[in-house]
Amino acid sequence: MNPHTIFLCTLLTFSLSIYGVSSGVTYTVVNEAANTPGGQKFTKLIGIPYTKEIMPKIHMFILNTILQQTNPADRKPIDTVEIFIRDVKGYEALTDINKINVSAVYLDLYQGDATRGDLKWEFTSLLYHEMTHVFQWTCVHTTRCNQKLIEGIADYTILKANYYPPPFAKPGTGDKWDQGYDFTARFLEYCDTLTPSFAAKLNKMMRYTYDDSYFKNLTGKPVQQLWKEYKAKYGQPV
Repeated sequence: MNPHTIFLCTLLTFSLSIYGVSSGVTYTVVNEAANTPGGQKFTKLIGIPYTKEIMPKIHMFILNTILQQTNPADRKPIDTVEIFIRDVKGYEALTDINKINVSAVYLDLYQGDATRGDLKWEFTSLLYHEMTHVFQWTCVHTTRCNQKLIEGIADYTILKANYYPPPFAKPGTGDKWDQGYDFTARFLEYCDTLTPSFAAKLNKMMRYTYDDSYFKNLTGKPVQQLWKEYKAKYGQPV
């Protein structure tokens, strides 16, 4: 590659990136889709400065309120969180370890209305969910984890942060406890009323592996019994 091209690419990346440090974590934001409709919407309606501002706030909320990891030894060894706005479709956002990829196509097509927030609100909600994936435990060194539960914990974050859209599952709804996302988030909310800090304790137990018995260990009841009692509380059939 021409040296001048390399220099220009470096300048572009630097100009589209903002770095901040909080609790030993560095935050990076890069708009790789700046010339696309969605990338332009991101710049105009959200922006790198706003993203950089909320990332440490979301991180602290996850750390202190959701995962309750006051002991650094309990935390994942993450020292950088990177957000990329990319010209891809097929998903809203996707997290790979510490890299969060947000679809510029989704941002372009998103339409707020009377029941959903504007684009900045939606983007913020996405970050609460995706940043949870960065810091939550997902069974290190084993594939024995419940992916639907992992997504439920991430949606539990947006529920507790009050960044969930009105179509979010109502308490008592769902076909099974690990249906995932908002349905599982509501079930975790219920479990939290039985065992304070339930989600945080469950996450800690999921550091290396996962088993349904964790629910009984934390509440004294098997998960299926908890599900039946949860449904009964809200008058919903199992």
